[in-house]
Amino acid sequence: MENTPHEVDRKLPPAQTFALGLQHVLVMYSACIVVPLIVGAALDLPQDQLAVIICADLFAAGLISIIQSLGLFGFGIRLPVMMGVTFVSIAPIISIGANPELGLPGVYGAIIVSGIFGIAIAPFFGRFLRFFPPVVTGSVLLVIGISLLKVGIEWSAGGSPLLPDGTPNPDFGKPVYLLISLSQLVLVLVLVKFAKGFIANIAVLISIIAGYAAAVALGEIHLTGMDQAPWLRVVTPFPFGAPTFDLAASLAMCLVMVVTLVESTGMFLALGTIVGRPTTNKALVRGLRADGMGAVLGGVFNAFPYTSFSQNIGLVTLTGVKSRFVCAAGGFILLAMGLVPKLSHVVAATPPFVMGSAATVMFAMVAMMGIRIIATDDFKKNYNTVLIAAVSVSVGVIPLMSPQFFAQLPGWTHLFTESGVILTTFTAIALNIAFNGLGDAERARADAADAALAVEA
Repeated sequence: MENTPHEVDRKLPPAQTFALGLQHVLVMYSACIVVPLIVGAALDLPQDQLAVIICADLFAAGLISIIQSLGLFGFGIRLPVMMGVTFVSIAPIISIGANPELGLPGVYGAIIVSGIFGIAIAPFFGRFLRFFPPVVTGSVLLVIGISLLKVGIEWSAGGSPLLPDGTPNPDFGKPVYLLISLSQLVLVLVLVKFAKGFIANIAVLISIIAGYAAAVALGEIHLTGMDQAPWLRVVTPFPFGAPTFDLAASLAMCLVMVVTLVESTGMFLALGTIVGRPTTNKALVRGLRADGMGAVLGGVFNAFPYTSFSQNIGLVTLTGVKSRFVCAAGGFILLAMGLVPKLSHVVAATPPFVMGSAATVMFAMVAMMGIRIIATDDFKKNYNTVLIAAVSVSVGVIPLMSPQFFAQLPGWTHLFTESGVILTTFTAIALNIAFNGLGDAERARADAADAALAVEA
């Protein structure tokens, strides 16, 4: 009698595989495109450049999802994983890109360096996990969510309150923008409350489509350059020119990579439990190497660093479909979407107020994930956790609450002092060592898995 393959290695009929893969894409799509939209708005990128970045983002996300799910040489965990842009990278990317001496070439050079760094440390990363207990990773996620909430809230009112020349934006806070954003938020809440299964899982995407339709009716969609864009175009390396390499920028992105690897470690350990194939050290290293490879591919194609998306792991739990070939199919769908520039022009034309409520909800959920991870520690038994989190979050929100706080420090420090993520990470690590010392490697692995499962609960 033939051995039955493990559910992870089971191949489903092609039509079913495609449909389930498309479901994974729909669940992650809104979170996947929100990062290029945030970065594009922050750096005031023209619509045609933003469309190129969105194409590259979808293409690179699809490629690394395929590698993670199917494996390629020593890369890929070979579990049902969908890869998307890590929110941890947003603040450092904006800080680097806003520096006129660095710009986008500096961003992509730093991302490539961080990817190579990630590949190099992947085999040894288990030894570093003890530096990142739940109080550290949870505090970092909490600050990421809080920092990004400002973006979502301003988008709901129509974008930035100031125009590029510094004058007030006359359209900011238009009642019609606020009404559309509020209606989208209500739609998300209604769908999550009353819809079932797949529809509930794509509530945010449905709200964005509804908001986009309202924007079309108001004449707020401007498809600049779409007529000149081809239907199909191969995604090529370095569309914005050769990357440049700056030490401070590279160090900032390497720290982002470390945080990403911590997050991925927890996700991979939790996913191994969910699908009934415990994650071995060898498999974990392959998965972390693929995270590093994702950053390299993102830098080469002028996109972003990538990590496993928790909402897709939640979908695996919800549907019970554990086949890695389904996520590989999702990767191929993303890759194909990246080859359609006209689609990316449509996305790039999305007005800020259409993304506002969706972005606010997603960023608030990131903050809540941080709180839930911190709460996996027993506050009653270890009061130090409360103190460490409180001080770390306080330091991390300084750039948000008082942008000029570090203004008189040397210029080279600004890539670090302007990033709440970096400030929180260093503060939380230092305080945790001072108050709690370093735990053992096995405890660190267990804590990482518990934190990831807390997020999925």
